[in-house]
Amino acid sequence: MRPAEAVGKSATVSGLGGRRREGGGGGGGTSGTMSCTLVPFGHFQDLEAARDFLCPHRRQGSAAAGRESDSSENDDDSNENSERSSKNLTVKASKSANWEDDGWGAWDDAEIQEPEEEESTSKNQRNCWLQDCVLSLSPTNDLMVIANEQKAVFLVPKWKHSDKGKEEMQYAVGWSGCLNVEEGECVSSVLCIPLASQKRSSTGRPDWTCIVVGFTSGYVRFYTESGVLLLAQLLNEDPVLQLKCRTYEIPRHPGVTEQNEELSILYPAAIVTIDGFSLFQSLRACRNQVARAAASGNENVQPPPLAYKKWGLQDVDTIVDHASIGITTLSPFDQMKTASNIGGYNAAIKNSPPAMSQYVTVGSNPFTGFFFALEGSSQPLLSHVALAVASKLTSALFNAASGWLGWKSKHEEEPAQKQKPKVEPATPLAVRFGLPDSRRHGERICLSPCNTLAAVTDDFGRVILLDVTRGLAVRMWKGYRDAEIGWIQTVEDLHERETEKMDFSPFGHAQGPSRVAQFLVIYAPRRGILEVWSTQQGPRVGAFNVGKHCRLLYPGYKIMGLNNVTSQGWQPQTYQICLLDPVSGSVKTIHIPFHLALSDKKSERAKDMHLVKKLNALLKAKTSDPDLVEAEAKELILDIKYPATKKQALESILTSERVPLLSLTNITQTLMDDLKKQELECVDEALLQFCANKLKLLHLYELVSKLNSQKIQEDTPPTDNDLAKLLRLDEKDFLRLQTLLENYKQEDTQTAVQFADEKDCVLSVKTFLEYLEYEKDTINVKNMEDGEYVALGSFFFWKCLHGESSTEEMCHTLESAGFSPQILLSLLLNLWLSKEKDILDKPDSVSCLHTMLSLLSRMKVAIDESWDTQSVSPWWQQMRTACIQSENNAAALLSAHVGHSVTAEIIDSVTEKKFSQIIVGSDTDSWEALSLDTEYWKLLLKQLEDCLILQTLLHSKVSKRTTRISSLQTEPLGRLSVKKLLEGGKGGFADTVAKWVFKQGFSPAVLNLAKCKKDTDSTEESVEMHSNIFLEEPEAEAGLETILELLQLAYEQFPCSLELDVLHAHCCWEYVVQWNKDPEEACFLIRSIDHLRCIINAHVQHGIALMMWNTFIVKRLSSATYLMDKVGKAPKDRLCRRDVGMGDTAMTLFLGCCSDLLQTLLEADVSSDEMQAPVLDTEDAWLSVEGPISIVELALEQKRIHYPLVEHQFVLCTVLYVIMRFSLKSVKPLSLFDSKGKNAFFKDLTSIQLLPSGDMDPNVLSIRQQFLVKVVSALVQTLCSSQKAKGVSEEELFPFEKEKDWPTVVVDLAQHLQICEDAVRRHYVCELYNYGIDHLGEEAFLQVTDKEVLASQLLILTGQRLAFALLHMQTKEGMELLARLPPTLCTWLKAMDPQDLQNPEVPIATTAKLVNKVIEHLPENHGQYSLALNLIEAVEAISS
Repeated sequence: MRPAEAVGKSATVSGLGGRRREGGGGGGGTSGTMSCTLVPFGHFQDLEAARDFLCPHRRQGSAAAGRESDSSENDDDSNENSERSSKNLTVKASKSANWEDDGWGAWDDAEIQEPEEEESTSKNQRNCWLQDCVLSLSPTNDLMVIANEQKAVFLVPKWKHSDKGKEEMQYAVGWSGCLNVEEGECVSSVLCIPLASQKRSSTGRPDWTCIVVGFTSGYVRFYTESGVLLLAQLLNEDPVLQLKCRTYEIPRHPGVTEQNEELSILYPAAIVTIDGFSLFQSLRACRNQVARAAASGNENVQPPPLAYKKWGLQDVDTIVDHASIGITTLSPFDQMKTASNIGGYNAAIKNSPPAMSQYVTVGSNPFTGFFFALEGSSQPLLSHVALAVASKLTSALFNAASGWLGWKSKHEEEPAQKQKPKVEPATPLAVRFGLPDSRRHGERICLSPCNTLAAVTDDFGRVILLDVTRGLAVRMWKGYRDAEIGWIQTVEDLHERETEKMDFSPFGHAQGPSRVAQFLVIYAPRRGILEVWSTQQGPRVGAFNVGKHCRLLYPGYKIMGLNNVTSQGWQPQTYQICLLDPVSGSVKTIHIPFHLALSDKKSERAKDMHLVKKLNALLKAKTSDPDLVEAEAKELILDIKYPATKKQALESILTSERVPLLSLTNITQTLMDDLKKQELECVDEALLQFCANKLKLLHLYELVSKLNSQKIQEDTPPTDNDLAKLLRLDEKDFLRLQTLLENYKQEDTQTAVQFADEKDCVLSVKTFLEYLEYEKDTINVKNMEDGEYVALGSFFFWKCLHGESSTEEMCHTLESAGFSPQILLSLLLNLWLSKEKDILDKPDSVSCLHTMLSLLSRMKVAIDESWDTQSVSPWWQQMRTACIQSENNAAALLSAHVGHSVTAEIIDSVTEKKFSQIIVGSDTDSWEALSLDTEYWKLLLKQLEDCLILQTLLHSKVSKRTTRISSLQTEPLGRLSVKKLLEGGKGGFADTVAKWVFKQGFSPAVLNLAKCKKDTDSTEESVEMHSNIFLEEPEAEAGLETILELLQLAYEQFPCSLELDVLHAHCCWEYVVQWNKDPEEACFLIRSIDHLRCIINAHVQHGIALMMWNTFIVKRLSSATYLMDKVGKAPKDRLCRRDVGMGDTAMTLFLGCCSDLLQTLLEADVSSDEMQAPVLDTEDAWLSVEGPISIVELALEQKRIHYPLVEHQFVLCTVLYVIMRFSLKSVKPLSLFDSKGKNAFFKDLTSIQLLPSGDMDPNVLSIRQQFLVKVVSALVQTLCSSQKAKGVSEEELFPFEKEKDWPTVVVDLAQHLQICEDAVRRHYVCELYNYGIDHLGEEAFLQVTDKEVLASQLLILTGQRLAFALLHMQTKEGMELLARLPPTLCTWLKAMDPQDLQNPEVPIATTAKLVNKVIEHLPENHGQYSLALNLIEAVEAISS
């Protein structure tokens, strides 16, 4: 056994490039085609959700138990891993010209820098959850499975736009759930096997992917991608240790044995191999049966049985992993040698050598075991396929919809499946030989793609390379504890093979077929390093820092179901290996060029790679002499042989920021001259063209830089008249334009974005070359981000727009270089539209833009020669499209005016030329040239002006908001563009203003005030209406006049779209939408109702109210009702938050708003009979608006409500509100209604429901009576306490109740509940006197109808007051007075209980008034009249 050199100490030539750009392994700067690279090809959409589902204990914030550290090694190299030092892989370039002697030794000593330690232990524990899971990714990359214990998550790839706007593949959860059927079983192994399509027209993608899952119960189950269980097999009762698969591969050589497809299942003492063809047919049959059962529930088709072999492995202590090598045959020599050893000299030899299936296991005693099963020695066993498919349609659909895996849940398994099937005995198979090592325990084995090598990991932290044919360990790596391994097979590209001299052949490739190289990939999680090694004895060719929590996935198979016929010419896109990083959520694969397997020092490619490395080191070196760098770079680039490497080297030079422009030009020119000197047959045309294109771009950069540096004499700034004439505007229109721009400039507080290179309009050569590319003598701009596009435009045109450089020369230079006018126009417009703030500060830039646009428009192919005035020019359409899409409205409006002006000039010249040919000498001065483009410009100008006015309004805000503001109101409003408004639907304008009203917190009065000012221009009214303008700040009025003026201007521009009813409707909807986001902000719902009440047209009001009820209110109200009925009182804050989603105070306000909403709905229903529905118009400029239907249109489409049903619901809302408002106890709101009434609640308000009618049940009436008594008592108690407390807190909590007349509300409620209203009024009066609020009692007395009954009730209350004054005060005067009273009165007073009084300490004079009122309303024939007269005497006596 030959041990390998320590990790990192045998890097080869290609180790130079064994790094990635994203921070791992150092930076080589070489292109991905030359070196080993780590390529991301997907990301996880929400990996944390999968983690929380699979490993709940790993959730953020929960204490996750750390993983136990591994035991230390027992052998003499146990500390090898900890003693390794981390050295930097970067190699310093030597300045020696002899590449053979230079730097090779440095590579041998190079080591990769190990990653830094993670920040915290808890973070490590959260990230290492993937190490505990079982993973599998389909080799065709269409399904990933992550399982842990009983749970599993199926992830499917989807193409989506990333945060940077680029399209990328993201893995999203397609299914998740529990897989276990038997109690206590867990998932132990998973495979995702793609199955080939049987259709002839297949594109190479698999038909579907089967998920094979092994369990600790011994079951192996097969699922579809959607989690449907297809079949389950129990082939052995021991736990499944490992599942592995082999698919068909075309033999590379005629002598290689063709291998059959198979699925192998490892148990602790047995291996089961299922024939691939048999499995493929059974899975297809089961899947078809699933489809049939789901579609029609027809008969059950019995699938073909599974053919498998089962071997009992003997003479081995433990087995943890295995590899099925496949069928092997002995060579004739080995056959004769074996026969001679067994039978001696005269042994008979068979004509054909025996075929054997070879299996290699890893574990202990032996550490590695080799088993050989003679083909034909054991007959295949046939397993009855246990179908997990329901044969009935109902069962299939029910279980499919239930979300559980499989077609039957755990509790619905058929009795037949509860009995475990018969398990066939295994055929004994003894170990032939092995690698005995009593202390070493194997952990994993990974077979190479060519089936000749295998890598084994053990508990000593070693990786051992096995030659499976000879049964020998040929190499060992140390220091890789817990390593994960995989293989990559790279096929040589014959075009890249080195051509040997004098080796030309007329028969195709003289070199023969493509060679194949095997690379071993080792991931060491302890150190977070991924390494690539060339086998068998090759060096390390790549290393990457990847983090300590990744998982390396190596399937080792491709698509199942192919054969030697169907696989011909069918190359599906499969990956060989991938790395999952849970920290970054990325999935990466490794690209390894074939040439990295060629470790010959004389290799031309190796020499080239060495020179490229020297060049990169030279470019990074801090040298002050550019001439020296230029000379060395020229020498190195000329020494490189391969054209592809030359190109790579030149790209490195051109992307270097240290090399000046002159040196770049000289180096590129030198390389080009060298290429031209060579013979035509030897010159690489692509490289020559590449050099020529880069030279042209360098010359262009030089010319533009010179023009920008040459300052020309600035012209005098144009006057307003000059600009008006230039834009073809009269004085009035130009003044209006100036006013609009000035308003916009004042209100626009947007901060301008500044880019690093914009200060002096300088662009580095490197950036310039990155932005542009040549193609067929024309320059194209690459796809870039907006900021980069602006930077390029700024480099070309910013000085011209400032009038600091020659516009004519710049346009001529760019046109000569190969720029198309369309690209230049695009760059110019992007620059202009992004520099809005600078443009508004410098008005004369408009004339510069006019000049430049005129020059661009007169370039060749700018405007099509066939264009006439009756067709739309693509040139002008391009400019209009840019203006439509721009969110910088002022810049867009100015550019549109310039575009319109230049268009008119060109049309005039074309028309003049045409007419001069037709009518010679006639008077054409009075003619005006019309064109389709001109009309489009006029329409766009109107749209941009409207958009600018609207944007100015949205920018405006009040100067101060001191009180608390909701976080929802602080979110910034998006900027407008004509495109957004055109796509926003007819309601988009009002919706935009409504969002602004919400952010500012204005009351509906502001909108009405602006309308009144527009109609009457009455400033006196406006001053009066300033109060209560804001949601929370009546005092914040600064800047209101400006806002009112901007609103008036918006009303004028949009007389239809911003009609007052439409605007109130949208404001109402915006507030209720925002309230729904945060129900604690009840003030939003109150303000929504305010806007609803401001809607004048009852049809609109009715529709909006009904939509609010159905969309936002009814569900929460239902929850609140059932909660209050359940607890039988006003619920506490915690319960309110749990069931309704808001606190108790917010819920009280919510119930009040519900009551107000239904009352408004009832009023609107009545009013709608007296008026017509409004006609919704759109402004002429916006007739082409498309998008969602507006809120008002939806409102007008709503059905009429059923009035009695809404009234019934209104009563419930009022009851609920009263209970919460006065914190009533022992009240169940639904008990106030009979069964019909209860059933009618929360139904569609437009439907006809069976409502209570006729006489009500006396028991219900009694409950209602008691409820109203409680309400009145609580009302008076609240009134009394609020009068005592000076700082009234009730109004602060319930601001909208200031004008609420609670006694009237209660009386109306009594009327709806069929309770005598006069009884409620009488009780209210009695309660007022009971609490000593006599002045309010006197007012309420007047409302009572039956005053006689009330007087008799108040008589008792008077007696209680006197009893307290005479009997309970215990004064001498009181006793004397009591002795003088009539005996009947004394007896009556003693029977009174003053404790029933809430406030007995009332002045005697106040009580005297009460007695007089009682006498006044008691008839003389009343039984207690005489008693009342005695009371008068008693009161007079006390007061005297």
